Amino acid sequence: MDYAIQTQFSDPGVHAELFDALPDDLPGIGAVVRNLLIHYRGGGIEFTGDRLAEIDHRWVSAMLTTDQKRNGTPLAVPREPVDRIVGCCRDYTLMFVSALRHQGIPARSRIGFADYFAAGYNHDHVVAEYWNGDRWVMVDAQLDPAEDRPFDVEDMPRGPFRSAAEVWLGIRAGDLDPDVFGVDPGLPIGGDWFVRNYVHLQLAHLNGDELLLWDNWGTMTASIDGADVDLTDEVARLMVAADNGDEAAGKEVADRYHSEPELKFTGRAFVTSPARPDHAWMDLSASR
Repeated sequence: MDYAIQTQFSDPGVHAELFDALPDDLPGIGAVVRNLLIHYRGGGIEFTGDRLAEIDHRWVSAMLTTDQKRNGTPLAVPREPVDRIVGCCRDYTLMFVSALRHQGIPARSRIGFADYFAAGYNHDHVVAEYWNGDRWVMVDAQLDPAEDRPFDVEDMPRGPFRSAAEVWLGIRAGDLDPDVFGVDPGLPIGGDWFVRNYVHLQLAHLNGDELLLWDNWGTMTASIDGADVDLTDEVARLMVAADNGDEAAGKEVADRYHSEPELKFTGRAFVTSPARPDHAWMDLSASR
């Protein structure tokens, strides 16, 4: 796909003109994104009710509508943390990707796990990549580059963040412990079944369906028992090969996503949002 073109999820819609005033440098864009969003679990503020429900914004256009109703000012004007859009890593990334695409820069989101939030544990995470004309550059748009870290968050090496496909293949080979991959070490949301679902989520994001982390469809399950692990093995190998420069593998995995019903998101998902006590199937095309 053409990563310089907006998807239905990244399209700012009627708010596109707000992006016209953004900085044309990547650090500046990242700073604006962090000014707009606050993480629902890591921002130091407990959000409930309608504010917590902001984490279910699937579309950048919806995020910007919420921001403009609340603040009504250019995106770079400072917002107090409590006035920012409540979201998560996926939302920081999608907003960043959207802003880059608005400037004609190819950009995409990457689903996987980060080892830099807690020692000995790998939290589920979403980062961005943009094409600099020579290679894909990885950026963690949620993190302030001024923070002290052993790597550059605006040009991340492979290692601190690993794609879901890489992690899955490592688990399948017996090289990685599935119990140290998930949402949080204190929550029962992690392990082999969770990593497997994220492989399918990674595939969707790679093909422009940048869904929420709690949208489930196709062969995604809450248990590894009875799951089609062979299918997951196949798409994981193809995505890792594509990341390593195999263009044929990239084309094959994209073709499979668009042609195989068990892989493709078709508009309906089982939503397990932290903001919703009632997990249920939803027609997401109708809910936009």
